[in-house]
Amino acid sequence: MSHPGDLSIAGFNYVLPEDRIATRPLGERDASRLLLYNKGVISESAFKQIGQFLPEGALLVFNNSRVIQSRLSFKKAGGSTIEIFILEPCVEYGDITTAMKTTGSIRCICLVGGAKKWKQGKLELVLTGDGEPFVMTAEMIIRRAEDFVIELKWQPETDFATALELFGNTPIPPYLQRPADETDRQRYQTIYAKENGSVAAPTAGLHFTPAVMQTLEAKNIASAYTTLHVGAGTFKPVKAEKISGHEMHAEYITIDFSFIDKLIAYEKIIPVGTTSMRTIESLYWMGVKAWINPAATAAEIEIHQWDVYDEKLQQPVSKEMALGSLQRWMQERNMPQLIVKTQIMIAPPYQPKIVTGLVTNFHQPQSTLLLLIAALTGDDWKKMYDYALANGFRFLSYGDSSYISW
Repeated sequence: MSHPGDLSIAGFNYVLPEDRIATRPLGERDASRLLLYNKGVISESAFKQIGQFLPEGALLVFNNSRVIQSRLSFKKAGGSTIEIFILEPCVEYGDITTAMKTTGSIRCICLVGGAKKWKQGKLELVLTGDGEPFVMTAEMIIRRAEDFVIELKWQPETDFATALELFGNTPIPPYLQRPADETDRQRYQTIYAKENGSVAAPTAGLHFTPAVMQTLEAKNIASAYTTLHVGAGTFKPVKAEKISGHEMHAEYITIDFSFIDKLIAYEKIIPVGTTSMRTIESLYWMGVKAWINPAATAAEIEIHQWDVYDEKLQQPVSKEMALGSLQRWMQERNMPQLIVKTQIMIAPPYQPKIVTGLVTNFHQPQSTLLLLIAALTGDDWKKMYDYALANGFRFLSYGDSSYISW
């Protein structure tokens, strides 16, 4: 496999007018439009009809990560506002799912809006109601070049996810250019969200409704759930001229042993969203690593940015062989569940090893998400996006959907 590092990001640009960015969700989730791409042929339908276009007997894979209320607005005594945006818990808490269950206090890596106004001391938020007031304090522990380590404490003691539900606001993307409201608290969350930890929604899943799920079940389309906690790095633009100069964000994935069973059992596997696709494809390459070196440590199993283009991993390993090797690796370590980081970069000329289609939204110019689409469609991504722009499709997180097959 050739290396994508020499690709110029300028080749993955397009003009996105501001009025084509969907700043608010539609009244009904499944009222969005659906662009269909199949081997170069483009057509369209309504998302609520997606079951008509998915192959019978396929496995649809959803990311059940739940968006946490990760924006905290503190008022200083003088009236100025300090906004803390939680990126992730510090490394000592282990994986994000575990960190969300921490009670009483936690240290997190954060961005701080208005940091120049915060020289020293603690910030405090107080929520009053009929019962005992809830209090949260924030203390700056380390000030770094690009982010901060902040210690948060709250009373009465509850887990961190619950505390954020009380004090925090929805972290809608910055390109929406508006404050979050109560509608976002519900709509910037999939109907199947379960595991707390994302600071950005797996937006391809926002279109699904109970009615759509029922139509899929009627067509014998199975569902499986994985967890990849989406970090703020998903919005990080590629600023380097060459892809090799961009550092891909790393994210935690959590999968059960039985989830791998499903990937082995099904021939047609369609992830809902780029996060689900990155999870599935990462599992293949973890399996290749386990096949090459059954004694690999957990750290050695992780997928780093350019691993999948390493000549050493280009082995004649089928999906079944790779996933079987990963399962044996887990069994030998008594792991019913795998929690591991992936930094996989999917860009041309990457060829999917497991997935056979993708449900996804329309992505920002010069983004790693658009690079992933180009890996599936080649230069036809331009045809897709030109069609969507010319025919009134809505773009980005609250925008319309597409189903890509090959």
